[in-house]
Amino acid sequence: MDIARLIECRASSDIVTCEVDMPVRAVIALLDSRRIGAMPVMKDGEVVGIFSERDVIHRMASEGSACLERSVGEVMTSPAITVERGTKVDDALALMTRRRIRHLPVLDGATMCGFVSIGDLVKSHIDEIEKEAAQMRQYITTA
Repeated sequence: MDIARLIECRASSDIVTCEVDMPVRAVIALLDSRRIGAMPVMKDGEVVGIFSERDVIHRMASEGSACLERSVGEVMTSPAITVERGTKVDDALALMTRRRIRHLPVLDGATMCGFVSIGDLVKSHIDEIEKEAAQMRQYITTA
């Protein structure tokens, strides 16, 4: 299965993003209110980075609360590692494992059309395995 199928039921307008010049404090509040762990950081309609819980922890450890007044563009992980709509779920999982990341913006050209987490991809993979197992059980009982 490819990522396009995984995100086909999602509206790109539902993706929670922030702008590069937003204060870290405001973005943390947004993460908390939406109960999410990361979001794409945008500038002029393009993904320029990812801001995650890990970025907060890293900066708090090195700078303390002073980092809360910085812009998210100063503390985000950049450049963002992205995938295209046609990327296979297994390839995206391998990329996430290799790069030790948990979120991927999905691009259609230069336009972000989705945002997936490692949980989304693992769930998709498990659903596919369960479907295959059910088909095998059905085949065995009818053979």
